Amino acid sequence: MELKVIGSSSAGNAYLLQNSKEALLIECGVRFDLIKRALGFNIAKVVGCLITHSHLDHCKSVGHAQTAGIDVYSSMETHEEMGTMTSHRTKFLHDQVEQRIGNFKVLPFKVEHDTGCPFGFIINHEECGNVLFLTDSFYSKYTFNNLHQVIIEANYSEEILNEKLLSEKKFLRDRVLQSHMSIRTCKDTLRANDLRNVNNVVLIHLSDSNSNAAEFKREVEEMTGKTVSIAEPGLTIDFNIHPF
Repeated sequence: MELKVIGSSSAGNAYLLQNSKEALLIECGVRFDLIKRALGFNIAKVVGCLITHSHLDHCKSVGHAQTAGIDVYSSMETHEEMGTMTSHRTKFLHDQVEQRIGNFKVLPFKVEHDTGCPFGFIINHEECGNVLFLTDSFYSKYTFNNLHQVIIEANYSEEILNEKLLSEKKFLRDRVLQSHMSIRTCKDTLRANDLRNVNNVVLIHLSDSNSNAAEFKREVEEMTGKTVSIAEPGLTIDFNIHPF
């Protein structure tokens, strides 16, 4: 199993969990041609697409995905906000109710964002184990045991944000604080979870102007002792449960 990053920023987010036979698309907030290219144009291997919430940088290509024959899984509220309620490719996820998608098992859980019923996910597959996917949430009230891979937002540094936005753009600063995860909260979340069996920590959705990728990577590596990657387009990571 591998994780392939197609996009990971406010410009667009999309990720693939895939092996040679099947792929799970997580978010489709980039142009659909980029998704097709990342798949080697083998759209038939996609067993489904998970969407966390309805902001365009996470669901821009949802219509193209459904037209291409991909089932899209999200909360009813998110489907309502995306305008996808009438498609036969629309599938509903329910809070803390496990859903099987191909050979993946997905457990959705509510997160804290400024849209209707946004979700994070625990994704399980025999090849990669338990994967935590958590983005666009200013904190998580849940903790999880026996994780093997973590994909988590580290959107901004409070120090950088305050320095840049406190005086002239307080409204923007407050919106970020109330809808995205800081590196400090990211680290607190990691501390609260069971990381004993984790192989990879992938930091996603870093702000272009309010983050420091090298510093974030160093801090999380020092804190966790794990392999830490910064999600960038084109990055591919071995996501096997037994990497060696």
